[in-house]
Amino acid sequence: MARAGTHIVGLDIGTTKVCVLIAEPRSGGTIDIIGHGSAPSRGMRKGVVVNLDSCVASIKQAVEEAELVAGCTADRAFVGVAGAHVRGLNSRGVVAVSGRDHEVTRDDVQRVLASARAVNIPPDREIFHVLPQEFMVDDQEGIHDPAGMSGSKLQANVHIVTASVTAAQNLVNSVNRAGVEVEEIVLEQLAAAEAVLTPDEKEMGVALIDIGAGTTDLVIFERGAIRHIAALPAGGENVTNDIAVGLRTPIPEAERIKKKHGCALAGLVGEEDTVEVPTVGGRKPRVLSRTLLCEIIQPRVEEIFALIAEEFARSAFDRSLHAGVVLTGGGSMLEGIQEVAERTLNVPVRRGAPAGLGGLAEAAATPQHSTAVGLALYGARRRAEAPARVPHPFVLSRMGDMVKGWLSELF
Repeated sequence: MARAGTHIVGLDIGTTKVCVLIAEPRSGGTIDIIGHGSAPSRGMRKGVVVNLDSCVASIKQAVEEAELVAGCTADRAFVGVAGAHVRGLNSRGVVAVSGRDHEVTRDDVQRVLASARAVNIPPDREIFHVLPQEFMVDDQEGIHDPAGMSGSKLQANVHIVTASVTAAQNLVNSVNRAGVEVEEIVLEQLAAAEAVLTPDEKEMGVALIDIGAGTTDLVIFERGAIRHIAALPAGGENVTNDIAVGLRTPIPEAERIKKKHGCALAGLVGEEDTVEVPTVGGRKPRVLSRTLLCEIIQPRVEEIFALIAEEFARSAFDRSLHAGVVLTGGGSMLEGIQEVAERTLNVPVRRGAPAGLGGLAEAAATPQHSTAVGLALYGARRRAEAPARVPHPFVLSRMGDMVKGWLSELF
């Protein structure tokens, strides 16, 4: 089997599923999907590894399936990270322009980003993204790339993403023990945004809501940059558990019923619709009204969006979502969820899925593959912007040479 070479691998390790995509970059910033694999996720819960051996086995299974389809080895991967341990904060840095004739140089940009990064964080946390929002030269605001401009003072506003050192390292250890090198750890919301959001939405102001099994991850963009991130400890798994308890059926059956018959809005279901529900203990299946199923699902979905509305208000960007909300992730596939989101959040809502892919696109053009596709797209962009950059895994120490990667995260 050939080595991956220039191939890019996206690895999304979720609470219920591990997804691997192997892609080849092509002109225009898009990718061709040449291999894909998935496996039930074991040992992972709400973005944190809880059983290392089980997690390694799940990753191996998904990687081997993707390698078999692609005919190459997935030896390095861009790996997504999410969960409540991931946090973001806005920061600002200011430096004097040192270039000749007060012309801003790349060194000045590096220095101002280093200044913005100099924030106090607890010793058990590590910075793994410094995402520029905008630069200011003297009193001129809204600058995307200040290099070459003239001024005496350079300021940078950035969004800093941090994660638990132990949680991130356990994730890296799991991937490494599965035989894959971690090329870079990437915020999952950032990756999903690469796959489903348009530049116009990011510029106008949009919220991306990735509804996974264990968590619901949120990111807000405005003027083309990340302004706020959050992870809510509720997702599709909570809906499945409610169905299992409410209908007294095993959790695997509850998941199957949710996917096949579930609806988040009871008003969309006909009164005559029925669902056959297996029971526990070997009893005969029961036939119940589908409306009853929806009446179990709807309150939990409304609760999730109520928590999102509260997060919007806390972010202070709730009035800046002029492009509305985009739903993605496996939980967004639930019938009626867009209508519930629009009623609760009072903004336009659409369901987002990856588009414009080549190769085996049909296998990846679904909301549940948004993060994996986004990881591959992110990887293609990173390689194109910094082809000579030596890949390295997430490490525990705060390394000065990480400055080299900041400029490649500008846009």
